[in-house]
Amino acid sequence: MHAAVYTGNRTFSSAAPDAPSLGADEVRIAVRYVGLCGTDLHIFHGHMDGRVDIPAVIGHEMSGVISEVGANVDGWTAGDAVTVMPLLWDGTCPACLAGHSHICQNLKFVGIDTPGALQEEWVVPASLLVRVPESVPLTHAALVEPVAVAVHDVRRSELERGQKAVVIGAGPIGVLIASVVREIDADVVIVELDAGRRSFAEDVGLTTIDPQEVDAVAWVQEWTGGAGADVVFEVAGAAAAVLSATSYAKVRGTVVVVAIHPEPRPIDLQRVFWRELRLLGARVYQRPDFEEAVRLVAARAVPTDELISGIVPLGAVQQAFETLEKGGALKLLVDVAGAGETESRA
Repeated sequence: MHAAVYTGNRTFSSAAPDAPSLGADEVRIAVRYVGLCGTDLHIFHGHMDGRVDIPAVIGHEMSGVISEVGANVDGWTAGDAVTVMPLLWDGTCPACLAGHSHICQNLKFVGIDTPGALQEEWVVPASLLVRVPESVPLTHAALVEPVAVAVHDVRRSELERGQKAVVIGAGPIGVLIASVVREIDADVVIVELDAGRRSFAEDVGLTTIDPQEVDAVAWVQEWTGGAGADVVFEVAGAAAAVLSATSYAKVRGTVVVVAIHPEPRPIDLQRVFWRELRLLGARVYQRPDFEEAVRLVAARAVPTDELISGIVPLGAVQQAFETLEKGGALKLLVDVAGAGETESRA
C-alpha cells in the first residue's frame, strides 16, 4: 500500500505502510481522490505540529469506493461510491448532550487527529460514510466536504432569500459560500484583493470588489440603499479582513467568522456595540449540511469543475503543497489510485 506522509518541516514523503486492519463496525475504502485544503496547508506549514501525530497521514476531503465491510456493517456493500463526514464525537460531553455533537468538546477530526485519506486503503467507521450518487463523478465527490462547510456557514448565518451578503475572500470556501448564497436566491458580493481570485469568481458568475480600487464599504452602502449587508462572511483569515468585517454589516446584522485564525485578531467592538451586531463562529458541519452538499454537487449548483485547478498523483503531494502556498492553484486533487502524470485544468 502507498501513502503520502507528513514528516514535519514542510515535508511530505512517500511511504508503504501496512494496510490497516478492519474492525467489525468499519469499512475499507479504496481512496480515489483527495482534495488539499487550507487546513492541510496549515499542517504543512507546521502550525499544527502540536496536534498531529507525526509522522502523519492526513487528508479529509475525499472520494472513494468501498472495498470491504466489517461484520456488523449494514446498508453498505463493496463497490459503493462514498465520501466521508470526518468527525468523531464522544457523545457524552456537555456539547454533545446539548445536541451540538459536531463541535464536541473532545472532537476528533479524522484526517488530522486520526489517520486520513492520503493512502490507497483507508479504514473508517461506517457511521461516517456519505453516499455518492451514480451521477456524480468521483472528482466532484471529493469536493462535497468543502461544499458542506459552505452550506453550514450559510445555514448558521440565518441568511434568507432576498437578503444581501458580503463575502470577504475569494478562495475556494469563499467562492463556495457565495455560490450557496446565490442558490438560496440571496444577493452576494465578494471583497477580494487578489486579481486572479477576483477573475475566477467573476468567471463563475459572481460579483467582486477590489478594495484597493474602490471604497468597498461605500460600495456596499450604496448597494444596500444605505443599510449595510444582512450578513458578512469573513473567510480571508487576515487581520485586516476581521477588522473591516463589521464595517459592512447593517444594524443588527451578522458577522460570521469562517476562516481559521492561528492567533487572536483585533475587532471593532465599538461597531458591534453601536449597531447591535451578532458575531458568530461557524465550524465544520452537521449531517444535513453534508446531505445538502451532495445535492448541490449533483445538481451542478456549485462550480466543482472550475474549482479544480489540477489533479496530481500521490507521489507529487510535496510539490502540490508548494504550489498551493505560492497561490498557484485554487484546489488541487490528489489521484490516490493513479500514478500518472499531473493533469492540469488550470
